[in-house]
Amino acid sequence: MTGDGAVTLTAVVPATNRPPTLARCVAAIRAAAAAPEELVVVDGPSRAGPAAARNDGARRASGDVVVFVDADVVVHHDAFDRIRRAFEDDPGLAALFGCYDDRPEAPGAVSGFRNLLHHHVHRSAAGPVHSFWAGLGAIRREAFVEVGGFDAGRFPTASIEDVDLGRRLSARGRRIYLDGELQGTHLKAWSVGEMIRTDVMRRGIPWVALLARERALPAELNLGWRHRAGAALSVGAVTALLARRPGIALVALGGLVVLNASFYRLLVERRGAPQAVAGVGLHVVHHLSSVAAVPLGAATHLAAADGER
Repeated sequence: MTGDGAVTLTAVVPATNRPPTLARCVAAIRAAAAAPEELVVVDGPSRAGPAAARNDGARRASGDVVVFVDADVVVHHDAFDRIRRAFEDDPGLAALFGCYDDRPEAPGAVSGFRNLLHHHVHRSAAGPVHSFWAGLGAIRREAFVEVGGFDAGRFPTASIEDVDLGRRLSARGRRIYLDGELQGTHLKAWSVGEMIRTDVMRRGIPWVALLARERALPAELNLGWRHRAGAALSVGAVTALLARRPGIALVALGGLVVLNASFYRLLVERRGAPQAVAGVGLHVVHHLSSVAAVPLGAATHLAAADGER
């Protein structure tokens, strides 16, 4: 940090798989207001996972604050200005992250659902949190070093390495804030198969294992009461259908729609009614994937615990 209290920024972009979106990502960073003093693009061997790539970029960073931007995210023009002001106004702030915006480019119901769900969940949870998101997230370099960075050993591939980092920061009493107005456009196109693999394998199972290891059950972001109630209603709807009780299934689906009315309204506004209707079914699949990850995550935790004995 400079003597006048100004904060310097280093943007780190993990791009080991050399995605076609990288050029747009970098161009947006350079064109942004109050752009970072330094930009580090990690485009080394493709076998390196995002945790290792981000650690590599952070080691090369000279800024007071390291801003992680995924290579498929186009930051909004004011993103770095918001980050600078947040850290300059609050010297005790350790980390800050934002969300995808509500204008995803990829066509199709799955991409619209997935990207807008992320936007809605993060925007609704704005405020102090105990997690972190590396798609568009900033952390003081000294805090990053203090906790040892991302755990590339535990998370060699894309997973919850950012959530784990946030939990370790919080455990040390470090403050993290979610700014719902800090946004970027997500360029990724989703398929149903990739959505399920992400929800079960990349996020769900390791997340449950992490919480089991910590013996904690936070109630924020995807673990909030609305998500839990939605999961219960989704299980109820599918169970009723299998039991040939369509009336009960419709009641459960109706409850899901009422519970998430603001999200489905967003889907209608941004993608139209047909995609909003499809979004209800995709939401059920999303919740069922999360439920399926619970026993698998618990088993993973128990297996790891046995291996450490």
